[in-house]
Amino acid sequence: MSLPPDLIPEPARPDLDAYFERIGYSGSTSPTLDVLAALQRLHPAAIPFEAVDVFLGRPVDISPAAVERKLIGARRGGYCYEQNGLFKRVLTALGYQVTGLIGRVQWQVAEDAPERPRTHMALKVRVRGNDWLADVGFGGSTLTAPVLWMLETPQTTPHGTYRLVAKGPETVLQQEVDGEWMRVYTLSPDPQIDVDYLPANWWSSAHPEGHFRKNLIAARSPEGMRLNLLNNRLTVRPVDGEPVRRQLDVDGLERCLADDFGLPVEPDWRPALVRAVENGEQA
Repeated sequence: MSLPPDLIPEPARPDLDAYFERIGYSGSTSPTLDVLAALQRLHPAAIPFEAVDVFLGRPVDISPAAVERKLIGARRGGYCYEQNGLFKRVLTALGYQVTGLIGRVQWQVAEDAPERPRTHMALKVRVRGNDWLADVGFGGSTLTAPVLWMLETPQTTPHGTYRLVAKGPETVLQQEVDGEWMRVYTLSPDPQIDVDYLPANWWSSAHPEGHFRKNLIAARSPEGMRLNLLNNRLTVRPVDGEPVRRQLDVDGLERCLADDFGLPVEPDWRPALVRAVENGEQA
């Protein structure tokens, strides 16, 4: 009996030279903490978080070859399974010990809200006997530096301060926002293999109640700022300054995706961009 195409194992080693060119990296390839930190800083600056395909109603193929064609070859972005799936394969190819994780998104979710499904992929990377949380795929709160797996210890990154806290057997990532600790996501301790993300990817890309089905979302974290797009509202958040928000018309939204997020906007995106502007006007 043959396996369905999306379950057939593929070669996991990505084209490292092409990846390094994509993110603008030209340094050492030794599996050190400095190299991990450099890659995690450059990746979210160069490869935007985006779920345009989901908003367009297109399926998201998270097989290694498809992700590499999209994020590297086509110079697109992607969401967590694409971003962290690629990052995991890059780090593994460089010699790091990497474990896939899955968690419940809790960013801007009330404490008493019903539990959400586990839909976010993150990574645990072991370097010289220490575990680090690495994540290049969480939109406007993406980590731009590895976070040491040490509970209750605030850790400063180029784009904010984070900490890990225990919740029973699980681990919660929190971000400090205006002096308060906000939950980002809760991670299960159980390691995940690639096939474990297929159901979560389906839910995130195809379920009618999925956040990405209803909204156009993109984010990028260049040096000194974050760029966040929700439908037709662009928010520029300087690391040391007040956010600036702009409402965009359809033409402005098209230019924003191309100029601010570096996406190769396709003509058939236009109806979806119209819908995104309508969403923003109704909010």
